Order: sequence, then structure tokens, then C-alpha cells
Amino acid sequence: MKVLVAMSGGVDSSVAAALLVEQGHEVVGATMKLWGGASDSGCCSVSDVEDARRVAGQIGIDHHVFNFTEEFHEKVVDFYVNSHKQGLTPNPCIECNRHLKFDTFIDRAQTLGFDAVATGHHARVLMTGGRPSIARGEDRAKDQSYVLSMLADEQLEYIVLPVGEITKDEVRKIARKMSLRTANKPDSQEVCFINSSTGRDGFLSSRIELHPGELYDKGSGRKVGSVDAVELVTVGQRKGLGALGDGAARYAMEIDVASRRVLLGRQSDLLVDSISFRSATFAHDPLEEGEVIEVQGSAHGRASRAVFFQGVVKFEEPHRRVAPGQTLAFYRNEVVVGSAIAC
Repeated sequence: MKVLVAMSGGVDSSVAAALLVEQGHEVVGATMKLWGGASDSGCCSVSDVEDARRVAGQIGIDHHVFNFTEEFHEKVVDFYVNSHKQGLTPNPCIECNRHLKFDTFIDRAQTLGFDAVATGHHARVLMTGGRPSIARGEDRAKDQSYVLSMLADEQLEYIVLPVGEITKDEVRKIARKMSLRTANKPDSQEVCFINSSTGRDGFLSSRIELHPGELYDKGSGRKVGSVDAVELVTVGQRKGLGALGDGAARYAMEIDVASRRVLLGRQSDLLVDSISFRSATFAHDPLEEGEVIEVQGSAHGRASRAVFFQGVVKFEEPHRRVAPGQTLAFYRNEVVVGSAIAC
């Protein structure tokens, strides 16, 4: 099989490529140049491209760089900025997977005559009912099925995830055994286009106008403070919002950018019985009304049992509120069946 491996410069994609070579496939590596601005974190730095190139040389495969900066800016960066402008909390990594890594990259691979694309994500592709589905990775602590929950049938049929069947410790052992230069490289944790010296605040303030906002207490309705930029507050946030009269921490409950108001409450106020959603997509067939599923609202969050209805999931036990704009991943046991955007 002729496989194009998306090599980010990290240890997981390095080992994914190496395993495919060991299995006898015809493998080529490619690194996507996505962010054209300053970057000192994430997976878009010059050093990451060099790491991917050097690893490709170590395992004896060709390596290319695909310039997708224009598409990335339009589909991911602009989306991120506009979401904050509306008071939403976007997930840029999921949008990058949706539009670049599993769309534009696959299109390029097909044009070049590859049979499949591979990445270093810790998730598995399983056949369910004769059709491919994303399932949780072997290493539950590193599971990345959540960030792949938006994938559709036609994409799943073209994807290989070589490290999804092994743990992160095993990945590093393989990399060290092969003396790969990425063997001990730390995992990327930050958004690639956010520079640590300026942070999210600096990034957004250079692209949109930020407005001061007023803070109101949910219980009393009284104004209790202010923030420099209402667009930078996210539901569930605690930092910078002060405390209640009894010393209890305050959390952002609701954000109204138009009126420049933020409603605050206690931690217990963040627990809800249901979450509304929009823009649902499904890998195969849509979920049925009243079906019991598991719902996960963040990359490292805990999945909770809920009942699915059109436009809303109702939890069996109170669940922490998910910030509007974040992705909800729907599971049947270990298998992803779809996703949606929290309202």
C-alpha cells in the first residue's frame, strides 16, 4: 500500500511512519506548513519541519513540505478570531483536523496517487457493520478520538492510525530503539499560532476590537466588577473574576458580547442537566431519538452517559457546562458515532 504520512515533527507521527515502513508499505512523509506567522509552540515551527525531515531520512523515506498557509488562515485562524468576536470558545485543533489534516491533505494525497494517509493520532480505526469508525486509542490517557470525532465516512475509508493500537510509553520505546531524534521530544500542548510572548490576548487584540465588560452576580443580579475584554472570557472561566462575598470563587456562566455583560456564579452553578447543540455530523447513520450514548465535551474530559435528542443531550447525572463553541463528541461505548457544537 502506498501511504502518505502526515509528519508533524513529533514522536507519534515519527513512529507511525517507521511502523508502516517496517510493515512493508511504500511510505512517503509530508509536513504541512500551516501557520506563516511567528510561532514558538505547537506543531508549526521551523524546528518541527526539520525534525520531520531528519526522521524521514533516518527511516529511509522521502519527505515533502506542503504549503497550506492560505487554507489554514481561512479555515482555522479566521474561524478562531471570529468565534471569539461572538463570545464563543472555539477548538482550533479540531477545525484544523476537519479542514486541513483530513480534507486538504487527503485531497493532495489522492491527487498524488496514494492509497491512504496516516497520522500519529492515538485513536483506532475499527470496522463496525462493515464500515470504518473512529474508536478510542489503546492508551486511554493519551486518547485523541475526541479531536477526530468530526470525521465522515469518505475520510475514514482513507485513514490509517498506526500508533492507536499501542501506548505512548511503547511509542517512545520504539523511537528510542530506532534512535529517532524525536524519541524524547515533549508533546505539543499549545495552539500553534499563539506565540507565548503575546498569548491569546495579544493575538486577538491585534485582529479584533476588544471591549470592556461588566460582571454581574447570578444570585443577586448585582454588578460586581468588570473585565478589560468581554471577548476574552469563556464559560467556566475562574481566573480574573474575583470571589463572592463569602470568599467562594466566581465562574463565568453566560457571556453576552452584544450587551458586554458576563453573568457569574458558583462552581455548583456550572452543573447542568442538559446541553444544547448545533451542526451535528455523524460518521454513518444519525443517532436515534432517545438513544443512550456517552458524551465528551473536551479533549481530556470525562465522557458522561446521556440521552440523545435532536438539538440536545440530557445527562443521567449533572454535567459541567460546556462552553458554547466547543465540540461535543458522541460515543457508543468506545466508538465515535458523531459530534456537534455546544450552544
